[in-house]
Amino acid sequence: MLNQQREQEIIELCRELVQCRSYSGEEGDAADRLQQAFASLGYDAFWRDRYGNMIGCIRGNRPGKRLLFDGHLDTVPVVDAAQWRYAPFGAEVEAGRIYGRGTSDMKGAVSAMTAAAAYFAADSRRNFPGEIYVAGVVHEECFEGVSAREISRRIQPDYVVIGEASELNLKRGQRGRAEIVVETYGKPAHSANPQWGVNAVYLMAEMVRRIRQLTPPAHNVMGAGIMELTDIKSSPYPGASVVPDYCRATYDRRLLVGETPASVLKPLQELLAAMERENPECKASVGFAAGKERCYTGAEIEGERFFPGWLYEKEEPFITAAWEGLLRAGLTPELTQYSFCTNGSHYAGEAGIPTIGFGPSRENLAHTIDEYIEIDQLLQAAAAYYGILAAVLR
Repeated sequence: MLNQQREQEIIELCRELVQCRSYSGEEGDAADRLQQAFASLGYDAFWRDRYGNMIGCIRGNRPGKRLLFDGHLDTVPVVDAAQWRYAPFGAEVEAGRIYGRGTSDMKGAVSAMTAAAAYFAADSRRNFPGEIYVAGVVHEECFEGVSAREISRRIQPDYVVIGEASELNLKRGQRGRAEIVVETYGKPAHSANPQWGVNAVYLMAEMVRRIRQLTPPAHNVMGAGIMELTDIKSSPYPGASVVPDYCRATYDRRLLVGETPASVLKPLQELLAAMERENPECKASVGFAAGKERCYTGAEIEGERFFPGWLYEKEEPFITAAWEGLLRAGLTPELTQYSFCTNGSHYAGEAGIPTIGFGPSRENLAHTIDEYIEIDQLLQAAAAYYGILAAVLR
């Protein structure tokens, strides 16, 4: 499947994608480069949707299932380039590694899946049933699964492969993520006469104390449904000589399989109701954060920050077929699950499409200074994607 020329094509595509700075909302150059790859590698069709997702398609010569490879093009920002030993967008190669922002998360995987699909089609002379899609997805770092809704609406895939880093292991699920906002409402007064006001921060302090006493649910595979306080703000700010009349706390909640918006909010709503019964001056609310961002196409993308978890049984037919393909590619993977959130929140968690995760590199390299990808893993991933295609589209 791979020869020296193909290996070099994969490496160069990865490097050139890394050299395209593509923070969320700024993915246009990377999408352009991916479009060039689709064209040069012989894809049958490619297009850009309203959010700027770049999708390529290869059709087999017989009708069959639709298999989608999903990899996001956006990256988190580089906060301080001076802390990097290697230029963040230089894609420098040293000691068998490519360095740069997005190498592991996840332009390496995008390069490997883009090339593997084309090589599989060429080697088989398209003698396979079905269609192969590769999507370079935008705004994943902000909204896991939101722009993916646009992709699945148009393609309607039968199977999805998420290319997030898995160290060449096969993932059958993930915890989801919710961003929960708790707000307390007080009454302003001069801080020289605080008795005339109601301090919203004191109300929040009691709320935080009681929330810490809640026991989050647990799952025998995914572990605990973590709920962690991540920030707290009061108003007015600065609050010189003023009793704050508003306070907002944000919690990161890691979601387990089967949890819904209603089930996640219920214990918090019950806690708030109890506090309001005990203290008539206590006014509070709880809900999910919502976000809105502008895409590089000019379109707005928005959504509530609730991204469900998902998990498939080990015996799920797509998993067993993909496993067989990985073995044929010479890998010896473990079957595990992601600890973080991915676009699978939409495909599997919302749409119920059979989904797996498989990608090169390690999870803990994402978002780090001097992020890198091992070239050996990059090339093994391409061979593995090829193996998955051969096993699933047969």
